[in-house]
Amino acid sequence: MNLHILERDGRPAFVVLPIEEYERLINALEDAHDAVTIEEFHRRLLSGEEETLPIEIADRILAGENPVRVLRKYRGLTLQQLADSCAVTNAHISQIETGKRSMSIGLLKKMAEALRADIELLI
Repeated sequence: MNLHILERDGRPAFVVLPIEEYERLINALEDAHDAVTIEEFHRRLLSGEEETLPIEIADRILAGENPVRVLRKYRGLTLQQLADSCAVTNAHISQIETGKRSMSIGLLKKMAEALRADIELLI
């Protein structure tokens, strides 16, 4: 590695190195961080703390289907079961699923917990 150490008061203070070396070091750090992130995800997946969704479910949500309805059906819940979990009526859930009604922050949190989904997925 081609580098130059600059001193201040007789002690090493700075290192000057070619940009290619700097970029190589940054890329290596990013790769190491990515590896740790992947290992942590894998550990959480194996322990059941993390879940993936089938591609069919993701595709339906990405295609514009209501995520509450898609996830409710994927989880095997009826409108009434989800409504009971969220302390609202099944008509309320139905209106959310059809886009006729939006969710409050409180209901959004309850819905995410009941559907075992990230809030971001439901927005």
